[in-house]
Amino acid sequence: MNLSAARSDLDSMVVEIELTLVSIIQGVALYFLIESARAVMSPREMLFWPYVLAGLLVIFVFWSRSVLHIITVIRWPLEFGHNFLYIACALFEALLFTSVHNPRAWFAFGMMFGAVGWSLFVYDLRLIRTRARDSTGPASDRLTTVVTHDQKLNIALLVPAVVFFNLGCYICIRLWSTTFLGRSFHVGLAVAEVAGFSAYLLYALAHFKRIAPLVVEARAEWRKAAEAPPCVPGKAE
Repeated sequence: MNLSAARSDLDSMVVEIELTLVSIIQGVALYFLIESARAVMSPREMLFWPYVLAGLLVIFVFWSRSVLHIITVIRWPLEFGHNFLYIACALFEALLFTSVHNPRAWFAFGMMFGAVGWSLFVYDLRLIRTRARDSTGPASDRLTTVVTHDQKLNIALLVPAVVFFNLGCYICIRLWSTTFLGRSFHVGLAVAEVAGFSAYLLYALAHFKRIAPLVVEARAEWRKAAEAPPCVPGKAE
C-alpha cells in the first residue's frame, strides 16, 4: 500500500471518530433537554416552551455544522484540540438545557456556549488552511475557498452575534428583572432567539446545498490521488 492509500484509510478512520463523538455529545445534550422539557409541558409552564424550542434548534445547528465540517475539512491527523473544544461545547450546552426554568442562567450559559463555539471556529480556521496546503486539484481549491469564506463569516459576524445577543439579554434581565421576569418580558427574548437560530439553521442548510457538488468533486480528487501508483525516483515512465 502506498502512502497516499494509507493516508486515505486514516482519513476515513478520523471521520468515523468525529461522527461518533458528535453523535454521542449531542445525544447527551438532548437527554438534558428532554428532562427539562418534561418539567415544562404543563399549560401553566407555557412561558418556557420557547426555551425548549430554542434548545432543540441549538442541537440542530450544532450537529449540522459539525457534519458540514467533517465532510469538508476533517482528515488525518486527528486534532485533539478541536475535539476537546467539541466536548467543552457539550458541557455548556448541557448546562444551558438545564436552565430552561431560569432565564437569567439560560442567557448566561448561552453566552458561554457561544464563546466556546467562537473559539472552535477560530481554531478550525487553522485546519482549513492545512487542507488548502493539501489540495489535490481545482475542485479541492474551490471547496477550500467556499469553506474559508463561510468560516470567516461565522468568526466575524454570525457567532459573535449569538454571544452578544445572549450577553445583552442577560444584562437586561439582571438590570430590569421586574420587567423581564416579573412581567414575563423574557419570553420575547426567547422568541427572538428561536427566530435567530431558525435563520442560522436555514443558512447552514443553504450552505450545504451550495458545497455538496464541490464535496463530491473534491473527494473524487482525493480518491484519485490515493489510488495513484507511487512515483519511484529514477524509474522511467
